[in-house]
Amino acid sequence: MVEVTKEGENVLFQVKGLHKLWAFKSQLQIPLGNIKSIRQDPEILKGWWKGFRMPGTHIPGILAAGTFLQQDKRIFWDVHHAENALIIELEHDEYDELIIEVENPAAVLELLSSAKA
Repeated sequence: MVEVTKEGENVLFQVKGLHKLWAFKSQLQIPLGNIKSIRQDPEILKGWWKGFRMPGTHIPGILAAGTFLQQDKRIFWDVHHAENALIIELEHDEYDELIIEVENPAAVLELLSSAKA
């Protein structure tokens, strides 16, 4: 699970608990201007193929965490419960997308949408 907070013009994505170990990362700091879109999309989460792990952990149907390469995209995953996952498209960043599980998707959508406005 990832905790999302806004700090000035940046958004801090703090990886929590054992997910740090599985994702090989403890946090990401992304400039707010690099966020193109935020959405929930259950179709992206279906299927067992997440991409090539670079590094990461993938147990199909249970957990995807870490950096994955898929179709010329670098994607950071941290999802255990797909119903709480958000897809965040980025530009001008190390990652093309973040696909993360958060405690309250509606609150994070509101936080990031209002911050971009």
